Amino acid sequence: MSESRGFPAPGKLNLMLRVVGRRADGHHLLQTVFRFIDYGDTLRFRVREDGVIARVNDVAGIPADDDLALRAARLLKQASGTRLGADITLEKRLPLGGGLGGGSSDAATTLLALNHLWRTGLVRERLLALALELGADVPVFVFGENAFAEGIGERLTPLALPPAWYLVLTPPVAVPTARIFAHPELKRDSKPIKMQRFSVEQAGNDLEPIVCREYPEVARQLAWLRQAASAWVTGSGAGVFASFPTESAARRVWTQAPAGMRGFISQGLARHPLRDLAR
Repeated sequence: MSESRGFPAPGKLNLMLRVVGRRADGHHLLQTVFRFIDYGDTLRFRVREDGVIARVNDVAGIPADDDLALRAARLLKQASGTRLGADITLEKRLPLGGGLGGGSSDAATTLLALNHLWRTGLVRERLLALALELGADVPVFVFGENAFAEGIGERLTPLALPPAWYLVLTPPVAVPTARIFAHPELKRDSKPIKMQRFSVEQAGNDLEPIVCREYPEVARQLAWLRQAASAWVTGSGAGVFASFPTESAARRVWTQAPAGMRGFISQGLARHPLRDLAR
């Protein structure tokens, strides 16, 4: 058996999210801007010669059968034909149902890391196809750059974003994405915008009104953060965030948070830390 190696699985923020339509199969058509942040999960991998893929630690709220990292490892093994396996340790920091991309990022890091460790040699385009089988948010993490995404999230265009620091609040609720998208009052006809015209002033999230109505604690924390800065729900929630030009500006607001409010401060990344693991 090889030595265990750790790889980061960064979180993401949706700086903008519009629902612009719906496909015949029921999937929603989106426009969104993904921003990677320097706060996330860590996965550790130990290559096995016997072909077994196993998670070696318990993770609260994520049964092994539902673990996207395990599914990603098995999918890569099947696609590549490798005889190798892996022991996987998942160190969670990103909250479940927080709209921060935790499970999707874990899956992407697994594809990138095991493609490297197993020396399977799949190129990024092939990994992107596997990523889409695992979920609509997985491809952007394999893509490896902040991006303007369209379709169900699979049509990705690199997007240069200005440096920024973020205060992210993590209300103690888990929001099921499917419940928000299935809500009868969800706005599904936003006018599409051109990527070239996107600016941070166009921030907004079509899912936010539904999330805040269904989860009052999200609405409460969003309202508190909006007293200090422009703030939004990320993804389908429950996380809410505000952007600041400096770390000190973000920390000044965070020190004023009511007792019991949870969250973190993170810096926006220019690219995914594992971007160079695939060609």
